[in-house]
Amino acid sequence: MKTKTTLLLLIVAVAVALWIKFYESKGPNTEETKRLAGNVVNFERDTLEGIVIQNGDDRIELRKQDQKWRLEAPFKDQADRGAVENLIADLDGWQKFDAIPAKEIAKDKGKLDEFGLSKGKLKLKLLGKNAPPEITFGNDAALQGKIYVQVGDGGDVIIAAQSVRNDIAKKPEDFRDKKLTDLTTAQVVRALVKTAAGEMELEKKAEHWEIVKPLRARADDQKINDLLAQITTAQIQQFVAEDRGDLRPYGLAEPRGSITLFAVDDKTGQTLQIGGMPEKEKEQVYVRFTARNAIYTLPKKIEELLALKPADLRDRHLVRIDTNILDRITIEATGKGKTVLSRKDENWTIASRNNQPTNSSEVNRLLDLMKAEQVTKFVEDVASDLPKYGLDKPQLQVTFSSFASENTPESVAGEHPFATIAFGKIDGDNVFARLGDEPFIVAVRRSLLDNIFADPLQWQELAIFRFKPDEVHKLTVTTDRELALVRNEKNEWTWVKGTEPINTVNVQSLLNTLTVLRAVRWTGATAPAHGFDKPQATIAFTTSPDDKSAHKLVVGASAGEGMWFARTDEREGTFVITNPDLNAFKLPLVALPSPSPAASASTAAGTPSPTPSASPH
Repeated sequence: MKTKTTLLLLIVAVAVALWIKFYESKGPNTEETKRLAGNVVNFERDTLEGIVIQNGDDRIELRKQDQKWRLEAPFKDQADRGAVENLIADLDGWQKFDAIPAKEIAKDKGKLDEFGLSKGKLKLKLLGKNAPPEITFGNDAALQGKIYVQVGDGGDVIIAAQSVRNDIAKKPEDFRDKKLTDLTTAQVVRALVKTAAGEMELEKKAEHWEIVKPLRARADDQKINDLLAQITTAQIQQFVAEDRGDLRPYGLAEPRGSITLFAVDDKTGQTLQIGGMPEKEKEQVYVRFTARNAIYTLPKKIEELLALKPADLRDRHLVRIDTNILDRITIEATGKGKTVLSRKDENWTIASRNNQPTNSSEVNRLLDLMKAEQVTKFVEDVASDLPKYGLDKPQLQVTFSSFASENTPESVAGEHPFATIAFGKIDGDNVFARLGDEPFIVAVRRSLLDNIFADPLQWQELAIFRFKPDEVHKLTVTTDRELALVRNEKNEWTWVKGTEPINTVNVQSLLNTLTVLRAVRWTGATAPAHGFDKPQATIAFTTSPDDKSAHKLVVGASAGEGMWFARTDEREGTFVITNPDLNAFKLPLVALPSPSPAASASTAAGTPSPTPSASPH
């Protein structure tokens, strides 16, 4: 065979193979072909444009618009998406059970009457590209749950399930969407409420709601979302009338109130007006919904919005703190200066004390407390008389800020306060407060002040010492007397003075407590009341043989509730330790001598044992 002929045959073979592969990939496979052949009708969901149902004298027309289904006849309204999608799904999977060929029907046209198909009153027509012919529904077949249908004039009479007939043998009202609106709560960015008490305007900015009218204030996000959900999840009870003609019978000529919801870029909004009550349905109320141009009834609960007042929707939280952008907390108190706490990654430092480590859990406790704190009373909506409430010269002020170390397109370098709370005069169990430049004066719990530490010493970290017990070289413990120990060349404890036996178990227990000592809390600056002039215990120790690394702990008076005041020479201020810690520091370090057999015998005979010798000094 010539090379040219061979090459030509090869090209033809490749072309045929490619065509077969393309054809098979585009066309249905054997299983799919079998399924389609067994369907009553075949259609493409994506190209479906409409559905027309003729049910006796009722003609129901459904049209798809922007991926949503609407009723176009006998009235215009939102269609029940679930009902339509269920019908389409049933049509798509509608299988033939059996069929009577068209040839047999042509021989005996009386059979169409027998099957109820010659004058079928229920018909279905799909609209769209390559849509099947109109379907006529006849009588029930002899087989249970089956029905006679015919697709197009002169087609086979098919025996199929009754599911599709059940989907369409309904009144036009049954295809109306009983969900009042297709808006979701999350889509609403603005709302206008009108009642006999006045008008309120609500607006969503970023993730939070604000009251814009009749006063500008923070709104309670949860309450606003609950209010909106009453509309966006409302279920229509009755379809009453079209939105035209005389509205007086429904109390909608002059509605008692209304709420208008706006989505993004929606200038018109969807308005729900509330009217009167039906005479026979006392638990329902007439409403008019402009987005659907119709009058319905809703559950009477919707009337709750008629009683709304701005105070009902105000955010009662004292402050909103976005911890994602929080970098600094500044606390200023009269006569106590300024404390600046700065965040570094997940930890906090006292920036105003050379970035000394803080008790980060205490900072987080403060943040949780401030975020949860709620206003006990809205005192004034216009802060015109600050001296009256002690807010012209606050006793305490807390500022939350973000911080940028360098200029960026989004922000300028430096500190950027985003919330400042000023606390004024105390009024009984409350204290007056004001947030930033808001024009309001509020009252909050007086006890809140006790949880905002104005003394920077109270923010110090709780770890007092961080050593290992075997790092301690010399130890001096003073209670009612002074005991001093030092490690020898063999790393064994010996008395600095004296030769009596040492209770090494108690020494180790004391070191275990001392070297990792943590404060319960810091109380602030040291004061005479802390009792360090008459200490319960003083412990000095070094962590090197040359005594250069000296440390000292002094335990003073009782702090109540099983606590004791304590201080160290290395840290400024007083902290509190527990009673078990103090007990560990007061353990006897001298081992009591074991009683001799003679002493044991004399004790048993009633002779007193000798008194132990004094501890070494």
